[in-house]
Amino acid sequence: MIWDEAVAFALSLPETELGTSYGKPAVKVTSNGRAFLYPGHEAGTSFGIAMDLDTIEILKETDPDTFWQTPHYVGWESVLVRYDGADEERLRELIERSRDWTAAKPRPRPRKKK
Repeated sequence: MIWDEAVAFALSLPETELGTSYGKPAVKVTSNGRAFLYPGHEAGTSFGIAMDLDTIEILKETDPDTFWQTPHYVGWESVLVRYDGADEERLRELIERSRDWTAAKPRPRPRKKK
């Protein structure tokens, strides 16, 4: 699954919209404005999904050819997914799970302007 295919699937899920996160395109949950699918810093090879830390560790251990993190992402609720990785059905399930997990979070607090 490549970026455009992942975005198309994510946007087919309820309460989602295309927006930006850190100046890059991202798919967000409309109810709280949080991104759950984004290109990440490795846009040429992978995209990122938001996920709880325990699940991220399981994904990396059980399928390291598909799910990985650079040092930038370690300790954050985000895992990278290689374009040529997991089977598409499994990936759709994980994107949907990421959307649900992100939707359960509260709206972020507004940042203070400097």
